[in-house]
Amino acid sequence: MRGAVFAILAVIFLFFTFIAGVGCGLLISGEDALSSGDKVAVLKIEDVILDDQAYLDSITSIKNDSRIKARVLRIESPGGAVGPSQELYSELKQLGEEKPVVASIGNVGASGGYYIACAAEKIYANPGAITGSIGVVAQFVSYEKLLEWAMVDVEVIKSGEFKDIGSPFREMTEKDREYIQGLIDNVYVQFKDAVGESRGLDAAQMDKVADGKIYTGAQAKELGLVDELGTINDAVDYASEAAGIKGEPGLVYYPKKKSQLMELLQSKVEIPGITGFPSKASFGLFYLVDIIN
Repeated sequence: MRGAVFAILAVIFLFFTFIAGVGCGLLISGEDALSSGDKVAVLKIEDVILDDQAYLDSITSIKNDSRIKARVLRIESPGGAVGPSQELYSELKQLGEEKPVVASIGNVGASGGYYIACAAEKIYANPGAITGSIGVVAQFVSYEKLLEWAMVDVEVIKSGEFKDIGSPFREMTEKDREYIQGLIDNVYVQFKDAVGESRGLDAAQMDKVADGKIYTGAQAKELGLVDELGTINDAVDYASEAAGIKGEPGLVYYPKKKSQLMELLQSKVEIPGITGFPSKASFGLFYLVDIIN
């Protein structure tokens, strides 16, 4: 009799241990581990794009999940650095060769954000969304006059004429400006080519829309920069239909947000009076629109 009681207690203990393990796994990973059926992945591209690693990791996860039949890009970004914008565009283009990729522009999807949207087979935008801004910008600051005022001398030893180009310690020369302009013109042509190819616009049409102007979603549709006016739900419905999903699809959001437990475990104590510094410099060329100062 005692042995039977112990056996029952052991089974109950193992059952609750299993449930606790599943619960902890869900808390730690943030995954809907119990879900099943066909899925639509929603990749949220937000804010200024300087580091694309989290998005690249998400694309890899999406590729490897056989349940995901379609992908929707939810773009809320004014753009960012040229390199990450181009890299995401290229990766998403490849992703679209396997399964449908549809873009949805919410409040803003401009410059590099619009560049990335062009990787989709269809672009939705809200009528009042801000998009377009097809162009390149590089900004430099000079402290030369301030250093003169402060009577501070800075010496730079370099290996070539352009090695310290963009330095804040000296005024830019005409040759410097010509050199930087050449770089900007080159990546500008790359931007125009990508948009023209993806949107089916010829050179004359591209010259009309690629002057750095921003457009509302409604204006962008008239210019051929977006396909449909609609919400993210419209984009999900189209992606589901294009993928042949029957019924209501489950949505899986990327990049995965950390659970409150993981955020607590990985949180750092801030010391009052001490501020952090950016982990990466933001020097470079940008597909970026400055809508709000």
